[in-house]
Amino acid sequence: MNNLLEQAKLIKDDIISYRRTIHANPEVGTELPMTKKFVMDKLREFGYEPQEICESGIVATISGPKPGKVFLLRADMDALPMAEAADVEFKATNGAMHSCGHDMHTAMLLGAARLLKQNQDQIEGTVKLVFQPDEEGFTGAKKMIEAGVLENPKVDAAMACHVNSGTPSNMVVCGLGTSIGGCFRFRIVVKGTGCHGAMPETGVDPINIAHHIYAGLQTILTREIPAVKPAVITIGKFAGGDAPNIIPGEVVMEGTFRYLDKEMGDFVIERMNEIVTSTAKIFRGEAELIELSSVPPLTNDNDLAHEITGYMKDIVGEQAVMLFEQGGMGSEDFASYSYEVPSLYFILGAGAKFENPEYGVPMHNQCVVFNEDILPTGAALHTYGAINWLKNHK
Repeated sequence: MNNLLEQAKLIKDDIISYRRTIHANPEVGTELPMTKKFVMDKLREFGYEPQEICESGIVATISGPKPGKVFLLRADMDALPMAEAADVEFKATNGAMHSCGHDMHTAMLLGAARLLKQNQDQIEGTVKLVFQPDEEGFTGAKKMIEAGVLENPKVDAAMACHVNSGTPSNMVVCGLGTSIGGCFRFRIVVKGTGCHGAMPETGVDPINIAHHIYAGLQTILTREIPAVKPAVITIGKFAGGDAPNIIPGEVVMEGTFRYLDKEMGDFVIERMNEIVTSTAKIFRGEAELIELSSVPPLTNDNDLAHEITGYMKDIVGEQAVMLFEQGGMGSEDFASYSYEVPSLYFILGAGAKFENPEYGVPMHNQCVVFNEDILPTGAALHTYGAINWLKNHK
């Protein structure tokens, strides 16, 4: 186990090839047929018996010679619906792109699968490998949990990694407690009665209603929740009407609500619904708040965080591990696991501009480039963390 990173470096070229194959063939959402087949074929090649437990969700387990608990390692596999503009030889050309690094995550976990086989005699219990679809749509984790991913065998703790462009290569960043925001994606449909702009009294103006709803939603944040609890409501789409002299019959708004406190988040969503429906009624129209997707805030188990990052220092060095207590408003559907079992979600730096001018472009950008040299590190961190946790929790 002391030379685990060296073992990972010996299969670096293979891990890179896994990543590039997935990167060149990105798939979006819940149905990932090519990615699923590739991952399952590789797992079989390594000696696993992978199972599909929901659409494009994959599970494989490995147990050592001694019985023990179950530690889950999760990677997401889906891409984003955006054309790639990065200048790489394995560039995707199908209109989708792994601009969030999920190809990196999947490749690292495939690398960990090989390392676990090589060190199977060190496993005191079971490691469950999970490859998940539709993280971006916030449905993947929920569907896999509903399908029983945490059972048979029952999971005792879980861990996931996310690469980050802009963070120095091989630096581990880990939040304590609630460190990643919940997200409620919504649509508001406002219905009025269309009429000519010269005679507004003959209709019901949904643009006027939507305007008041927009203002009312922001008031929740400024007058109904404590200023010390971070939250933000963003309306990114506001659509209605086709002609300058015609009042339309309908307006559609879409947006997100992001927050860190789950109870406060539930309260705000309830108030959003009340404001949407009552405001429309006041102005003689109708409106509905529709949930498109949602994910709760992600909460790391602090004991697990301190323990696992302690092991990680053996791989990357003590100076390369940073723990923090402040939260950000990005969202991640691994959060759903954190409400079921003690969980740890950590960031692995994938390159900053001072290392290479190509690195450091923001995530979800058409030009983002990740440093592939971190792939063996990620594989070793998964393997070392899982094996050590199992040994210390017999």
